[in-house]
Amino acid sequence: MNSKKIAVYVVVVFVLYVIITDPAKAADYVQIGFQGISDAAKAVGDFMTWMANGGK
Repeated sequence: MNSKKIAVYVVVVFVLYVIITDPAKAADYVQIGFQGISDAAKAVGDFMTWMANGGK
């Protein structure tokens, strides 16, 4: 069996375990993840704006 598949299965089992045993903590993890994605998208947008303005 491919080690990548094993790693994916382990992650899926862990995520399901966390969701089942502590839904509130799982919701916090999802919120943290989306906040990180949002911050990264804002940083990319700020960088692109800076580049469009000539890097000033």
